[in-house]
Amino acid sequence: MNKIKEYKLYSTPTCGYCHILKDWLAANNVEFTEINVAADPAKGMEMVQKTGQMGVPVSIITFADKKMPEAVILGFDQTKISQTLGL
Repeated sequence: MNKIKEYKLYSTPTCGYCHILKDWLAANNVEFTEINVAADPAKGMEMVQKTGQMGVPVSIITFADKKMPEAVILGFDQTKISQTLGL
């Protein structure tokens, strides 16, 4: 697994795919910081500015070694997340 500096997960409490992704990350021992955009509209705007879209989940992954650029993954794309994390 690539060394993760930070994994931000933008989500809402009512999003089914958000729950599936959180469970999947936990099952794969991936630590993440959940950002509830329904409770924090400023963080929601931050997400929209970064991605250009309003849907969740959104994963923003930064790596400790700086060799890989920041990864932005929209939705629960298990294959892309696995490849990005080196799982």
